[in-house]
Amino acid sequence: MSSESTPDTKNCAAEGATGGEVVTADTPAYASKKTFKDYIPFIAMGVMMIAVQAIALTMAPIMNSAGYTAFEDPDAFENTIFFIAILLLFTAAMLLIIKYKGKKILSWIIAGSILLVLVYIFAAIFALFCDAKLLTDIAAIVVAVLAVVLLYKYPEWYVIDILGTIICAGTAAIFGISFEIMPVILLLVLLAVYDAISVYKTKHMLTLAESIISTKAPILVVVPKKMNYSYIKEGLEIKKDKTERGAFMMGMGDLIMPSILVVSAFIFVDAPAIAFGVSLPVLTAIIGSLCGLAVLLYFVTKGNAQAGLPTLNGGVIIGFLVGCALSGSWDWMQGIL
Repeated sequence: MSSESTPDTKNCAAEGATGGEVVTADTPAYASKKTFKDYIPFIAMGVMMIAVQAIALTMAPIMNSAGYTAFEDPDAFENTIFFIAILLLFTAAMLLIIKYKGKKILSWIIAGSILLVLVYIFAAIFALFCDAKLLTDIAAIVVAVLAVVLLYKYPEWYVIDILGTIICAGTAAIFGISFEIMPVILLLVLLAVYDAISVYKTKHMLTLAESIISTKAPILVVVPKKMNYSYIKEGLEIKKDKTERGAFMMGMGDLIMPSILVVSAFIFVDAPAIAFGVSLPVLTAIIGSLCGLAVLLYFVTKGNAQAGLPTLNGGVIIGFLVGCALSGSWDWMQGIL
């Protein structure tokens, strides 16, 4: 990884893969953080993580009641294998599309995926206010289409972040109610290993991230360093007269994956609520994910490409297990030990 502060494709790719911007060692703005302002983008990422998990926890019971699960049997370990297999196939397909100069096709695939997720999310939200399923489904489709159009026609950072938070929360809720605790822990461990291999060893995630960034597909949340930053006008490129980008990035997967365990703990762990309507294992899982994010951001600011999921998934798993130990909530392990 080059330590130069000039615009290059390696830096762009590394940023997308880490889920945060790679700030090089010679970047003046982050060579020494002396004021509170320098930490605001990092705090904003933590707030975004909390927002995703709070919304996901709110939506999960609604989606569970509506039957919006991805798998019929949430306790089956086969679900984890199936998820990983689909992920690998989807990644391979995207890399092939990139290889044969099909970035427009890639953009359409991403847009279709976003639309599908938003339809499920808005259908669950509208179901709170209306019992007529046909009406809520039609309304969900209309609003989802309008949201996707807004994302692509006016992709300002706050539009991306607001809708991105909703997308991450909805996705986490869907998979959180679809995986019980042991399958989801296995999933997070395997994804962390895969992320590390794809960033540090094969580096194909860097290629994928670089191409996604170049298409400006709205699957990365954007955290500006200054309030007058415009994603539409400035994008994520380094200008010739600047030594740094105007915003940090975080991949949506970095927000979704640890949040899946938070939702799963909320739905499947039998433990009394202690605060904000959630149990201790859920609360400590949230704290663990924030600790993992803090560790990730610490290494990101060192200027090297970092795989996000090892620290994020590791943090949420450790946090969850600590909460289980403190509350004695081990019922989810019955049939395993």
